[in-house]
Amino acid sequence: MALELRQQLKLTQQLVMTPQLQQAIKLLQLSTLELAEAVQQEIEQNPLLEEETISPDGDHEPLPEETLGEPQPHEEPAPLLERTAEVSLDDNAGLKEIDWSDYENEYETSSSFKERDSGDLPSRLDILTKKTTLEDHLLWQLKFNDLTPKEEEVGMFILGNLTKDGFLEVSDEEIVTATQSEPATVQRVLAMVQDMDPSGVGARNLKECLLLQLTHLSLSDSTASRIVRDHMHFLEIKNYGAIAKATRLPIKEVLEAVTVITGLNPHPGRAFSDDESHFITPDVYVYKLDDEYVIQLNDDGLPRLKISKFYRDILKDQTGLSAEAVSETKGYIQEKLRSAMWLIKSIQQRQRTIYKVVESLVKFQNEFFEKGPTRLKPLILRDVADDIGMHESTVSRVTTNKYVHTPQGIYELKYFFNSSISRYDGEEAMASESIKVKMRQMIQEENPEKPFSDLLLSEKFAEEGIKIARRTVAKYREQLGILPTKFRKKPKLPKA
Repeated sequence: MALELRQQLKLTQQLVMTPQLQQAIKLLQLSTLELAEAVQQEIEQNPLLEEETISPDGDHEPLPEETLGEPQPHEEPAPLLERTAEVSLDDNAGLKEIDWSDYENEYETSSSFKERDSGDLPSRLDILTKKTTLEDHLLWQLKFNDLTPKEEEVGMFILGNLTKDGFLEVSDEEIVTATQSEPATVQRVLAMVQDMDPSGVGARNLKECLLLQLTHLSLSDSTASRIVRDHMHFLEIKNYGAIAKATRLPIKEVLEAVTVITGLNPHPGRAFSDDESHFITPDVYVYKLDDEYVIQLNDDGLPRLKISKFYRDILKDQTGLSAEAVSETKGYIQEKLRSAMWLIKSIQQRQRTIYKVVESLVKFQNEFFEKGPTRLKPLILRDVADDIGMHESTVSRVTTNKYVHTPQGIYELKYFFNSSISRYDGEEAMASESIKVKMRQMIQEENPEKPFSDLLLSEKFAEEGIKIARRTVAKYREQLGILPTKFRKKPKLPKA
């Protein structure tokens, strides 16, 4: 077969993602807080973008309609510079009048970043300092011991290999190899660490952790220590009768020891976890007024943008500049003007799209807004996309990392999309999330001595006409964080 070169023409169609389109898609999937940060970055990079200041009475000038062409001849040129009053740093009379003790309440109430309801938010003093980590807390205690340089090295290695729960992940042999120390030195330093606060830190498993805590409570020879040391497997399944039989102790004494054990901390390092609480700011608010639901977008903290008047005036007044300078200046400003106008239009389009999606969700899930999660209906992205005349990918981006405040609470927009569970009686299918709510209610109302198995829960759903398999019940139970039947069962104690 001979090889040859050919030239041919081929006509194809393809979607080209312009930078402006990529920016619009990126803005669409950002939350309100992320959008505010992205807009602030654009303000810093684009000199034509300015944040519009709002007067105390709430009135502000509307955003003027800008064009990319030449300025109209009838427009009056505005001054190029708007001077502000000079401030003297030597005059501190005004500073003396400020009550700094009440600064937060009196002088920051007008901030555009003020939350709607800050009653549940943390104090500003709570975020001024870094939270103490478990390693810092243990290192502070380690410094109080009179250690040699080698012992300090071993101690630092041990602290660096603790999990966030306070458990040690390496063996003695690995510590000896890594620090090139003697086994006796490693054991001595490890004993120091295990004697520190919080009690139980430095253990390699749960049994050792509980035994360390019992030792710190001077209960190393107690019934509780004996149960943890020799009958941990019975303790895990709450078989207290088997423990009483194996230890030949009265059931009352076993229960008292179990009470002591359950009061211990299986995760001693959790108290020093650096995981911070994340407060959710809703992107949309849905209120019920009379018999209708009103949708309000959350614009708090989102800067109002406008085109800089200073640079618009430069396009009008170009006297005293050469033709080359005029062309270069005009090209630069018009490029930035296009970018600024596209950003403003993209944000406006984003807000309109979010409003349409939430409006469609309120229509489809009206019973949820009225009666709660048990009345949630099956819904997919295609349903909302067809309703508002947009693509599924657009709806998916809009509902990502967005939260809505409803009369039933705060929910992620993704929460309203659920798979359907069919019914035997031919009635309307149910949403998987409503099935989970009903399952939680069933388990909360079950007899603790005879908890429902996954098969029994499946049969109870079938009695209500809901078709759900046992494996699906087990999957939903695990997603809800509910333990299996044997761990929920109340221990049956032998008669005295």
